[in-house]
Formats: sequence, structure tokens, C-alpha cells
Amino acid sequence: MNTLTITRPDDWHLHLRDGAELAAVLPFTAQRFARAIVMPNLKPPVTTTAAALAYRDRILAALPAGLHFEPLMTLYLTDNTDPDEIDRAMASGQVSGCKLYPAGATTNSAAGVTDIRRIDAVLERMAERGMVLQVHGELTGDVDIFEREVRFIEAVLEPTVQRFPKLRIVFEHITTAAAVSYVHSARQGVGATLTPQHLLHNRNAIFAGGIRPHYYCLPILKTEADREALLDAATSGNPRFFLGTDSAPHSQTAKETSCGCAGMFSAHAGIELYAEAFDTVGRLNRLEGFAAHFGADFYRLPRNQDTLTLIKDNWSPPPSYAYGSGKIIPMRANESIQWRVSPS
Repeated sequence: MNTLTITRPDDWHLHLRDGAELAAVLPFTAQRFARAIVMPNLKPPVTTTAAALAYRDRILAALPAGLHFEPLMTLYLTDNTDPDEIDRAMASGQVSGCKLYPAGATTNSAAGVTDIRRIDAVLERMAERGMVLQVHGELTGDVDIFEREVRFIEAVLEPTVQRFPKLRIVFEHITTAAAVSYVHSARQGVGATLTPQHLLHNRNAIFAGGIRPHYYCLPILKTEADREALLDAATSGNPRFFLGTDSAPHSQTAKETSCGCAGMFSAHAGIELYAEAFDTVGRLNRLEGFAAHFGADFYRLPRNQDTLTLIKDNWSPPPSYAYGSGKIIPMRANESIQWRVSPS
């Protein structure tokens, strides 16, 4: 198969940043995806409905003429989130979920939740109102970086799933065979996003030929066995698993430093990389469900009506793209990607 037309996809986990950086990266997503769940970990974080709506306005103002894109907003949960904020978010009609960042787990998560039981009243209100909880699933503290996801399932996620049986939960950017197994067996109302980097690469990519900071993300790339389990889940046709790039832009200088920021920028090839992954196992026929149907169904939103066409045709991303006053290094810079989006 050299050409594939699918329902226009959505990105259910995306970082857009703000200001000049937002303007630099937004077009890549809007050229490919109709909608995206926009993560709230700005500085300061997006903790209120008013802040989310203001951020949405800035995103739409940065959208180039001729592109059609709908940002789906989220709130950043803290120990002090007011349950009434959930009501305000639902009333706005523009907030699609609330993000749980365990404090210290990833970029701009210092203000996150220190103990999930501190927000029980918020989670109860979310369950009552039908608001989705989006979970960064890593246990913080003195925990091996390669075991944080598995430990989080045991210590935090499963107890929360059981305590709030009506709460809809997205286990974001899963990275392990254990997480795949958990999502398969969890009660109804639990889904998961999967990223292109975790479907295409294992942890060896971080160290191939020396330390490669542009392959450093959180959760970190895992083993080859984990990658294979993730790819099998993504291509299985199981509607619990859906697309979320976790494209997370950082400037070249922020990545190539002694404390290099975690995150991989993939928006420039956000759907093409998934096509490559699905093609490796001969399951391109299942890409449409994963990319365009299952996430919309989980969030109880209508599926898109327009289409996007992919062509099997090798191309190489450039060494960098402009990013505010600096540059950003894209995933697969100067390397080959096997699929491209048709310009028509």
C-alpha cells in the first residue's frame, strides 16, 4: 500500500507552549490534526477555567489563515484545586479534561499534586460531571527511572481507579508492557495514549553513538520488549488505545545542556511517524481507528468528517526549525521518514 486516506486525525496529547514558541509549532499540528488536547504545564500553569480560555484565545490568534484547528483545553491539578473549578470548566464548554502531574515528575510539574488523596473531592466532582482525568503515570521520589510507570500503576493508578468507579481516566503516553496489560484488564472508562517515539524506538536510541538528548523524554524510552508490546496494542484495533503524540518542544539550547529538558518534538511529522510504525507490522488498515476514531469516542466527541491522505514517500526533516528566538531539533532530523502527508 502506497497511499492511505483516513478520517482526519486528532492528537489527544500535545504541548504547544506560548508566545513566539506557540506560533512556531502550532502550524505543524494544524496542518495534520483537526483537534488536539492541549497540555496545561505552562509557566505559570493553567490552573483555572479563566486561564484555560485565555490560553485558547492565544492559540486561535496564532493559527495561520486558512488552517482549521480546534484546541481542546485542560486544567492543571494542584493540591489546592477547588472542586467548584470543575463546574466552571464544564460550564465553559471548552475544557475537555484535567491533568494530573505528580509533583516533580516532568517538565513544569513542580506545582503538581503531592498526594492524590489530597484531591479526592476534585476527583469525585470530575466523576459526577463526566470530566476526564488525564494522568502522567510516574511515581516520583527515590524510584528507578525505568520503573516509575510500573510503580505508579500499583501505588496510585489502580487504587484511584477502584475508589472512583465512574471516573474516566486516560493513562497518558504509556511506555511499558505492564501498562499495556493494565489498560487491557482495567474497568470500563480507562484508556491510554501512545506516542510515536515509544512505538518506533527503545532506550538504545538515547545512547546510539553517544548521548542523544533529543531522544530524552519522560516517561523515558524503555526496552525493546516494551516497544513491541506498545506497538501491538496500538495496532490491535482495541479502542482503549489511541493517538497522543506528546510532542513537547524545547529549544536546542534547552536540550543540549547539562540539565537537558525532557521532551521530543514530533509535530512536524505527527501522523507520518504513526503510519511508519503501523506499516512495520502490516497493519495500516488499523491506523484510522487509532488516529481518528477511538480518541473522539472516548472523549464523547463527534468524529471528524474530512479526510487526510498519506503517501509512502521517503523524506528527511531538516536539521532544525525556527523556534521563537532560537531553534528546535525535530524527531528524525536529517534522518528518513517513510510516509508524508499529501499536499492536496
